[in-house]
Amino acid sequence: MALLIVISGPAGVGKTTICNRLLDEFKNSLSRVVTTTTRAPRIGETDGIDYFFISKNNFEENLQNGNFLEHEIIHENYYGTSKSAVTQKLQDGKDILINIDVKGAESLRKKICDFQNLGQKLISIFIKPNSIEELKARLLNRGSDNLKEISKRLKTAEHELQYACHFDHTVLSSQKENDYQTIRSIYLKSSQES
Repeated sequence: MALLIVISGPAGVGKTTICNRLLDEFKNSLSRVVTTTTRAPRIGETDGIDYFFISKNNFEENLQNGNFLEHEIIHENYYGTSKSAVTQKLQDGKDILINIDVKGAESLRKKICDFQNLGQKLISIFIKPNSIEELKARLLNRGSDNLKEISKRLKTAEHELQYACHFDHTVLSSQKENDYQTIRSIYLKSSQES
């Protein structure tokens, strides 16, 4: 049975970079679930590849129809993982990778046991920044958010750090290569044990 690898942590900690490398290296065995959001695309993001970008009304209609496995409101925008996206990936027979915010990961962890027996195959990884100051520097260097948005993300991050203990693995972020190799090792070990 496929593994469900959930990678989470505060905004700016390097989740997307790590996920992209995993997908590139393990393209024959690992497939990403594209999540859905109502936020506007950032420069360089593509609908259907980075996220499914939909309207708030469309998202709420999908919610009412029970189409999401989990959903959260983060910084006034909806984010969610659709049941159909996960089901499609399961049919492909590959391990599943979800890059998700901390609240979404917590919701997913609580609900996944009831969905196609995936609870037994869930591996959750929390990437923890060395400090809020380092996280601030990463967000500033990323250059995709204004100072008000960065301030909001840092406040959220302080709260999110309290949830690290709920994950199977916590990786204290150091350098990009070290972070990647640590998470790569977790994935390889988990897939050998499954």
